[in-house]
Amino acid sequence: MAFGDGPDDVLLRMAWEQFCDRLKSAGHSAFKDANPANPLQRADAFRFLTQNLGQAFDLALETRDTAFPQIHPFVTPTRKLGGDVADFTYRQAWIDGNRTYRLTGRKGTARWLNITVQGPRPETIPGTDWPSLHEPFGDIPECNILGTQIEADARGDFELFVGGEPRPGNWLPTTPGSRKLFIREAFDGWDETPTSLTIEALDTAGAKPLPTPAKMIEAMDWAGAFVTGLMHDWPEHSWLTSRGVCDPHALGAFPPDRTANDASDAKRGRMAAHMVWRLEPDEALIVEMDAHSGFWIFGMGGAFMGSMDFLHRPVSYTPARTRVDGDGVVRLVLAHDDPGVHNWLDTQRFREGNLTYRNLLTQDAARFRTRLVSRNRLIEHLPADTALVDPAEREVMRLERYRAVKRRYGI
Repeated sequence: MAFGDGPDDVLLRMAWEQFCDRLKSAGHSAFKDANPANPLQRADAFRFLTQNLGQAFDLALETRDTAFPQIHPFVTPTRKLGGDVADFTYRQAWIDGNRTYRLTGRKGTARWLNITVQGPRPETIPGTDWPSLHEPFGDIPECNILGTQIEADARGDFELFVGGEPRPGNWLPTTPGSRKLFIREAFDGWDETPTSLTIEALDTAGAKPLPTPAKMIEAMDWAGAFVTGLMHDWPEHSWLTSRGVCDPHALGAFPPDRTANDASDAKRGRMAAHMVWRLEPDEALIVEMDAHSGFWIFGMGGAFMGSMDFLHRPVSYTPARTRVDGDGVVRLVLAHDDPGVHNWLDTQRFREGNLTYRNLLTQDAARFRTRLVSRNRLIEHLPADTALVDPAEREVMRLERYRAVKRRYGI
């Protein structure tokens, strides 16, 4: 048997070649102006692409059948998306708003869990002429439930129904346009454990059908749009459209008047702010925030806004893992090498990147201050009671992170 013997051979080959052409085109974006022209960050751009290539067909095909839904992890230590933040996990399940689903699981001990029903994805962001973010994002939150609102038994086991007729207890309504569940969990201390989850449609019967040529062609088209979209949209889409992202030319400072905190953010269960930074080898950046109540996360990202190496490096901080100075100020230090300061954010020796702030439990409006200083004179710019660590203590911190993150992902 050879090409042309099957009735769908021509269409299948055309779809595959188009996908390969789009993948090739996506690679050209590794050299965009937003990505610094240094070896580490050029390589990281292709890593960003290849990591997402690894999930393109999981999203486009393997988990796409809403009669046989599966929960898909967007982000792992070896897979990053633009805008993801270390100390979060991100999962989704494709659904049909006309079906009823049962989500079952056991609550972990993570400090925050949010399950959101996402509606249709508009071509443009509502109220603007800006295009929506690439698939599978850009859709609009319709309703949500927080982990603290989910009723569970003494062991933490629970059922959550999605769609169908209203039910007492754990239930989320859907609309005809509802298309996915978006599940985010956020961790504070290293001892916290994840929530286990699985999903099924109540009307499912029989075995899942195998993909037809038409479904495979459709998946190739979707996957091609996904890989080109993510390379095209990050980071410029957020610079143009997000309320919490600053002007990329205003380096090393959080925007004083740009915080993502509207009705859709409330359904997402968070406030957000963002900073773009650039550091030369002989520089360090001090980021200050008055300590406040609630649960907040600072997380480092690369040029494409994907989270940095949170498995091996100190690229994120939360209240449980941060030292607050005696004057009530949280001070974080961005530097290319370890300055011996407890609250060190490792740049991975990237010349440029992003720092994102998330506030999950309160409406406290954080105020940020930043100072660019000489790396050699960093300590002179910090309070005398700044928490310091020696290499042995840093290694203990590294192992705590490594083991906790592996536990979160079951790896």
